[in-house]
Amino acid sequence: MCASPFKLFRAGPPPPRVVLLPDALFFSRSLPVAPAAVGEEPDAAVGGQIELALEAVAPFPLPHLYYGYYWVPGSDHALAFASYRRRFTAEQTEAWTGAELVLPAFASILGTALPPATTLVLPSAEGLTAVHWGQGAVPSRVIFAPLAAEATDEERAKAREDLLRRFESKAVVELAGAPAPEAGARDGSIAFRSGEVRSHFSAAAAAALDVRDKDELAALRRARRRDLALWRVGVACGAAFLLLLLGELALFAGGLWQETRRVQYKAQAPTVDRIIAADEVAHKIEDLSTKRRLPLEMLSVMHLQKPSSDIVFLRTETSDTDIYSLSVVAQTPNAAEIDVYRDKLQALPSCQSVTIKPGTSRQNFTEFTIVMTFKPGTIQPGTLPST
Repeated sequence: MCASPFKLFRAGPPPPRVVLLPDALFFSRSLPVAPAAVGEEPDAAVGGQIELALEAVAPFPLPHLYYGYYWVPGSDHALAFASYRRRFTAEQTEAWTGAELVLPAFASILGTALPPATTLVLPSAEGLTAVHWGQGAVPSRVIFAPLAAEATDEERAKAREDLLRRFESKAVVELAGAPAPEAGARDGSIAFRSGEVRSHFSAAAAAALDVRDKDELAALRRARRRDLALWRVGVACGAAFLLLLLGELALFAGGLWQETRRVQYKAQAPTVDRIIAADEVAHKIEDLSTKRRLPLEMLSVMHLQKPSSDIVFLRTETSDTDIYSLSVVAQTPNAAEIDVYRDKLQALPSCQSVTIKPGTSRQNFTEFTIVMTFKPGTIQPGTLPST
């Protein structure tokens, strides 16, 4: 059966590329570490102390050494290791290009959590390496015992016994082979495993273990940070481009959908227009059949509101479009009564609007036209107000 296609994603990132150097090429020292001063970075303070100490104990100047160290925050000592640069050929250092970490093989197990007075034995093609934990999380001693490649099992067993006699060990842990790096972590930490033994280093601790030239490492880390920033910018640009593409596709699909709606609208428009026209005709027919003009009732209401008998109605007219409006042509010898009359009509509850249109004046009489619109339903058939 084929493996699940999601297994690749569940597995996480691949292991980092690590170069393990022969233990025989390095010497190690346990160096005391003083607490960092106030305001000083602990890692930077420890690094400076290690470099000064190596200058004092190493047989060569510091620029001629490949060196690193392991230190755990809070520990009073660090384990430093170094090697003369000329022990490595140009072909060997060329193979370090692109590696995330370069360190001696024994340094890969320094992050193992073991109880005090425990010795860990690491076999290799060149011999045996014993790493001893005294007190604390940082090992106190590292001793390498060389062995010939053709050494017998008896010779290896004797070398192991001679090596372990140099330590006061309560427990001994033996590895079958060199630890291998595990899958990378997102926080920059790194871990090694050999059988049941696992060694873990934080990003800062792993950087301190690297033995390569420190200036080159700083330039390499700056380049990696720059590449990471550029990669993230590229991913962001790609995501933005994808969003724009999806937006364009959505607009295109929306345009097609709108075009389909427009075609349907145009096809249905004549039918809708006929329905609206028929509905308007039906409403007009209903109005004509159920609603009546009430000119006499409206005229009676207007007549009762005259301020005096000086206002005389001459003729009336109804509207062709509004059954609630009545136009009355009247005259009066007293023009001041026109405004009084208009105010009285507007005060009626049944009044919707009143308009006075001035007319001609002759023989001391002023002619004017009153257009009054009643509120629908306020005038009922046959209800003539009494005088």
